[in-house]
Amino acid sequence: QVQVVESGGGLVQPGGSLRLSCAASGFILRSYVMSWYRQAPGKERELVAEISNTGVATNYADSVKGRFTISRDNAKSTVYLQMNSLKPEDTAVYYCKASHRVTRLDYWGKGTLVTVSS
Repeated sequence: QVQVVESGGGLVQPGGSLRLSCAASGFILRSYVMSWYRQAPGKERELVAEISNTGVATNYADSVKGRFTISRDNAKSTVYLQMNSLKPEDTAVYYCKASHRVTRLDYWGKGTLVTVSS
């Protein structure tokens, strides 16, 4: 059974940090490009960061460059998003997506809420 499960969200003050985790099961993680997306209230879902199946290549939205870091541990079937210097505009539900590098078959998690507020 395929599962993609996000965790680590919560309430944090501006300037604070959080680390999100995405645990994958039921498929071979090393065959998948992994991404983090987010959706704020009233806005469209947007790509935050992505990492190649090997972990060599990464890509970030301009709004998070220098603050967020995506990483993966294929042995643990887990992907991470380290978020530093958080801003109120980072408030959103964060989703993890697995995309097969050849077939482009996608699996999505149900999301984890991040709220940045004082």
